[in-house]
Parts: sequence; C-alpha cells; structure tokens
Amino acid sequence: MSMFCYQCEQAAGGVACVRTGVCGKTAKTSNLQDKLLEELVIIGWSGQKLLDEGKVIEDKVVIFVMDALFATLTNVNFDDNRFIDEYLPEAGKIKRELLDEAGDKKITLEQETNVNIRSLRDILIFGLKGMAAYAHHAYLLGKKDDKVNMFFFKALSAVADPDAGEEELYDMIMEFGRVNLRCMELLDEANTGAYGDPEPTYVNVNIGKGPFIIVSGHDLKDLKELLVQTEGTGINIYTHGEMLPAHAYPGLKMHKHLRGNYGGAWQDQRKEFDNIPGCILMTTNCIQKPKDSYADRIYTTGLIGWPGINHIMETGGKKDYSDIIEKALELGGFDKDEEVKNILVGFGHNAVLSRADQIIEEVRKNRIRHFFLIGGCDGARSGRNYYTEFAEKTPKDTVILTLACGKYRFNKLDLGYIGELPRLLDIGQCNDAYSAIKIAVALSEAFETEINDLPLSLILSWYEQKAVCILLTLLSLGIKRIYLGPTLPAFISPEILELLIDRFELKPISDPESDLKQILGSD
Repeated sequence: MSMFCYQCEQAAGGVACVRTGVCGKTAKTSNLQDKLLEELVIIGWSGQKLLDEGKVIEDKVVIFVMDALFATLTNVNFDDNRFIDEYLPEAGKIKRELLDEAGDKKITLEQETNVNIRSLRDILIFGLKGMAAYAHHAYLLGKKDDKVNMFFFKALSAVADPDAGEEELYDMIMEFGRVNLRCMELLDEANTGAYGDPEPTYVNVNIGKGPFIIVSGHDLKDLKELLVQTEGTGINIYTHGEMLPAHAYPGLKMHKHLRGNYGGAWQDQRKEFDNIPGCILMTTNCIQKPKDSYADRIYTTGLIGWPGINHIMETGGKKDYSDIIEKALELGGFDKDEEVKNILVGFGHNAVLSRADQIIEEVRKNRIRHFFLIGGCDGARSGRNYYTEFAEKTPKDTVILTLACGKYRFNKLDLGYIGELPRLLDIGQCNDAYSAIKIAVALSEAFETEINDLPLSLILSWYEQKAVCILLTLLSLGIKRIYLGPTLPAFISPEILELLIDRFELKPISDPESDLKQILGSD
C-alpha cells in the first residue's frame, strides 16, 4: 500500500485508493498532501494554545491554513512541485514559529487505533477542507469573519488532542456545521455584494461562432477579471460545470460576450474538451488529467494545479490573462452558430423569497404538494442516474430546488410550471446550500412549523469534501430524513453511521420509485 485516500465518493472499491487515486492523484502527491495535513494539525494545536492565552493569530497564517487545506481537497492541486517548493516549506516555517511562541518544542501525532475516533477526526478534517474552499472565495472578495477563521485552529487542535473522545469530537463536528453556515453566509454576502443578487436568467447551452474561452471551477472573481480583459476582443466566454450560476449575477451578465454554458459536470471534461478549437481556464476544483489533445490550451489559476500545465499567477493583486487570450484568438474557435437552447437559472434565496406569497398561495390551494431539494456533487460512478430518474418521476404538483453540479443530471429536462412558477428552480453553486436553508427557514416561518415538518425532502449526492461540510451543516441544524447517495462515505465507521442514522434518520438512497413512495406517502 503506497498511499491511503478515502476522502471522496469514488475511492477504489468504495473503500480507499491505495496505489493511485481514481482522480489521477499519484501516491507521491497523496503522501505530500498527507504530510501537509500533519503540519496543519500541529499549526492548529499550537495556534489554539496561543488563542487560549489571548494572543492574536496573524492574517497571513490564517490565509495559509485556509489555502493549504483547500489545496488538498479532491481535484484541486496535483502539482508535486507546488507542495514541495511552496506549501510544505511555508507550513514548516509557520509551525516552528507558533511552537516557539506557544512554548512547545515538539508534538508527536500518534496513529489512532480506535476506528470511531479516527472516523470522527476524518469527518472533521474533510469538513474543514470544504469550509476552507468557501472561506477562500469569500476572502478573495474582501469578506472574512473571525469566528470562521479561528475555528480552523480550534478544530485542528481537536484532531491533535489525544484526550478528545467520541463525545467531544461529535460535539466539535456539530459546532463545525454551525460555523460553516456562517461561512456560506459570508460567501453569499461576498458574491452578492460584488455582483448583485442572482435573478432568473435564461442561459444558452449551445455554442456560437468565434474564438472562445471556457471557464470552469467556482471562482466568480476570476470570471469577472477575464470578462473585463476580453472585452472588445471578439472572444466569447462560456461557463462550465459549477460556473453556470454566474449568468444570473447582474455584475457578470452585463458583459454581453458571456455567451452561454458549455458542456456539463466536471467528470465529462476529458470528453467535452477533447481537441476543442479554444481555451479552458480552470479556476478551482474540479480538474481531471488533461488529454494531449487540449493540454496546450488548458490553463490553471489560483490554488489549482496540474504538472506541466500553463498556470496564471497573481501579481500585485491582479492576474494577466493575455496568454490565454492570445491562444484563444490563435485557435479561432467554433466555425458556426448552433440553434439556441435555453435553460433557466438564478433562483437564489432573494429571487425565490420575492415570490414567497405566490408559493405559499399555491401550497394552500393544494397546487404544490411537496418540495424536493435534489442536488450536490455529480460524479462518474454508476448509480447517479438515480437522480435523473427521481426528477423525471416527481409528480407534476411538486417543485424541485437544485444546486451544485448534480443538477446536470436533469437541468435540461422540461418539467413545466405550476401556475407561473417553474417546477425546477436552480439555486446555484454548492455553496448556495445557504440559499436553500434560507428558503426552508422562511417557509417554516410562513407555515408556522418546524423545518422537519415541512413538505420538503432533501435528496443529496456527494462526491468531495464541500459536500461533506454542507451535510454537516444540515445535520447541525437538526434537519432529518436526508436521502444520501449514491454510496455512503467509507470514512464513516459503522458505529458512527448508526449514530447519525439514529439521531437524524439519515437514509441511503434505494430506487426512485420506492423513495418517492416513502416520501409522498406521508403527505
């Protein structure tokens, strides 16, 4: 066994990748990331000691911890040199400085043999990786929160604490979920503050003639900067994957060369990008090993990396996209316009709650029987057609809320309307689970009932660690009867899984007809 990684849903055999990652991660990369995590845990331990003494952690340390955690998240950074030359030396330097200041000379992290303790620690670490991604995006837009930032040290310290038992770690995970809610709220404030509230918007999912750049990942700031720098060049900009919701922000869709959305979810990129006559900009996860047919035209930026691939650095707070712009113009782009095919996006919490009276009226008149939130990560493993079939089989008097790239399983279906309300409401990216929570809270207040008593069911798919942190947030809020698939996480031990099932009635998905019958039978 040359590596051990089970942080994502597609771990080999549903257990763990032990020779090479299903994602393309080598054993060397995996071990470098593990070493970085060990350093971060010690940084968390010593940093929390300083916080307990009333001392202040410098911003540069907080940012490093956040970004280093994010760099180890699935499908983000596969470039060994970035870990060897950047992350590990800086982690060692920060560790030594904090240990000296805290009065500790050395900390030894022992291998945990208790399977439940190890499971709880891993759940917490994987959740932190997801929250680090959201905190990173918010910070880039000038938003931060000390409660969120300092919790990284508190949680990492708990991972290092040999005396932390199951109860303490479980309580820490629930606290993490509540802190992550604030982190998602922070990112919502950052995105809407910079680009306005999302509004219902039609997006063309077919291509147009001319040179182009496809922008994938999650970072709206990178997209905005590229839109500004390509203004007047004749280059069309297409979103891809989790960037689709960008079309709904007034501050982004004001750029007329934001042409449409190309392709689907992350796992199809090797097929969709194969030999295309244009460029791709990967802003965050999720990158796959590029094929030779487009390796010369895919660029990474920020924390994302792949060895040998062009990387656009930030200098003086700005990024220069001239190389990718010149390459896109050289390639020439698509040679014809396809017929326009539109889908509707932009139903964030502001857009939905502005229609609250209409929704409440439809419910009271029995024209809306049930709400489903069908969303989460997409992936390549078989079984995800469940979500397509589930959406297709939902009765016509039900409404589907959706978010994250899992929506690509059904977001091009024509599911019709209930009155003037579309049956399919695209809330946005994975972090826009915050919007879904705000909508659920508002409905519970309107109907004077608890969220768990609403005619609302959550049907979630998971793949990586951002899905983990969202699930923990939902559980920390006491939300029950969540259907989760396509498989359950290998890093949750049987006893911890049983605990979650007992406390939150967490349910593995079965088949669409049976699950729908079970859900709607209670209506």
